[in-house]
Amino acid sequence: MKRGYDHPLYLLPFDHRHSYESKMFRFTPPLTDEQRASVTESKRLIYEGFLQALHGGVAAAHAGILVDEEFGTPILRDAAAHHYVTAMPVEKSGQAEFEFEYGSDFKRHLQEFSPTFAKVLVRYNPDADAVLNRRQRERLEQLSSYCAMANQHFMFELLVPATPVQLAAVGGDTAAYDRQLRPALMCRTITELQDAGVEPDIWKIEGLDSADDCRRIVEIVRRGGRDGVSCIVLGRGADESRVRQWLETAAGVSGFIGFAVGRTTFWDAVQGYETGKLPRPAAASLVARRYSEWVGVFQKAKARADQQPARG
Repeated sequence: MKRGYDHPLYLLPFDHRHSYESKMFRFTPPLTDEQRASVTESKRLIYEGFLQALHGGVAAAHAGILVDEEFGTPILRDAAAHHYVTAMPVEKSGQAEFEFEYGSDFKRHLQEFSPTFAKVLVRYNPDADAVLNRRQRERLEQLSSYCAMANQHFMFELLVPATPVQLAAVGGDTAAYDRQLRPALMCRTITELQDAGVEPDIWKIEGLDSADDCRRIVEIVRRGGRDGVSCIVLGRGADESRVRQWLETAAGVSGFIGFAVGRTTFWDAVQGYETGKLPRPAAASLVARRYSEWVGVFQKAKARADQQPARG
């Protein structure tokens, strides 16, 4: 199976587990049956918003969801039955080091659900602990090899947290780290992972302020004949203005095919519903409206870029 995916992809991710339980609901594991039911039902609300957006005009062929098996099994099955793009996480939630959620049994879980994408979230900085990075590369190569063998699309969400030394170099300013250091570190990380046999179809990339940085990322993910490999931009839970900026920047760069914006899309809606400030239909409609907004922002920015003369 040749790696790559180059269709537009507008992903609504709500596979959040550990942080979602603790920050949205203030639950502490292990959850009671009642608590689990509350989390599960909230994810159903988000899915209702996704379906509303499709009914409102978002093209189903380009729309997709990312949801976990633990709280989203009925959602995954319904989405698959309707031939929507689905992605399912394989990583254990809330861990600094990548580990499989179901250990060596991850293959059976993927086979059971057959999602469009097996998705992994990894925190990896090339200047961080070398032994930790090696362990992560070995596990990720195992996943990548399985996906290639099983004709399973593979999505990689890359987070590059600053090391203490890197953060100190920019005076503790995380925004400066994002602008000045993170883009080059992302390129180094992707190169290291590719050289270790980790071959996603899509790289899920933290938002970048510069189109030139986006272009450099695309050059790296497509190096060495990986022409079909693409990127999508993630929202990082940022405010709406920042998400809009990242979407517009990425949409203008060939190789960025869409986005994955989760918390900025659903957080206020779920919180409003859980606190009784929003009735369920209004909460679902808020999810639909924000998701549709991101689709519109990305498509309009891409259309503008397509009308510009090619860079020579």
